[in-house]
Amino acid sequence: MSAVDHRVFTVDTVLTGKIAPLGDEASNKTSAIAKSPVDGRVWLGETGLEGDQQAELKVHGGPEKALHHYPFDHYATWRHEWQGSTSRLATLDQAGAFGENISTSGLTEADVCVGDVYRIGGAIVQVSQPRQPCWKLNLRFARADMSRAVQNTRRTGWYYRVLEAGEIGAGDTIERLARPHAQWSIERLLRALYVDRDDRQALEGMAQLDTLSPSWRKTATKRLESGEVESWTKRLDGPVNAS
Repeated sequence: MSAVDHRVFTVDTVLTGKIAPLGDEASNKTSAIAKSPVDGRVWLGETGLEGDQQAELKVHGGPEKALHHYPFDHYATWRHEWQGSTSRLATLDQAGAFGENISTSGLTEADVCVGDVYRIGGAIVQVSQPRQPCWKLNLRFARADMSRAVQNTRRTGWYYRVLEAGEIGAGDTIERLARPHAQWSIERLLRALYVDRDDRQALEGMAQLDTLSPSWRKTATKRLESGEVESWTKRLDGPVNAS
């Protein structure tokens, strides 16, 4: 197990959201992807932050996805890539656009490994899996290709499970307590799933990662057994456009 990381990171913003209409009226969809900063401190329990909601509990939230962390570092990259565009991406200037609960600078998918244990304020959390973007990002940003852009760039963020509940808030330090899988960064997991899709050695490793969420291990196992990559169409394009 790797030594404690003595670099100090700080929570810039803690965010929660309520279920609300998403997209135009014709979409008839709801989501709590629009997150707003929390004033003061908020309780982080086993299934997430007090006051935070999810519209579809089958695929969002729950113990393995209790807290979503998205690097604010990516915002400048999105703005640069969409400069001059009418897209909402061109004017991103505050956290919460990607449905994140935690916003920081200095930590990205390359720096964080599955299984990492962190103390954040009064809580202790463990990295459980990368985020798998879904079609609701398309409605959120009014771009039909947004979910695919997030997946293709692998700027997805990641989720935590909660090991010890407690209060967290902006200004809290993030202290790494343990790193059981130093070779398995979030970046590597995303590459294995979306780029090197038939790398059996990587898939075998993923399937055996005890701290990786069961759904990701199941995906790796199924891919090994079938020799085929699962369809992403419904997740990325939505129920209307899915074949």
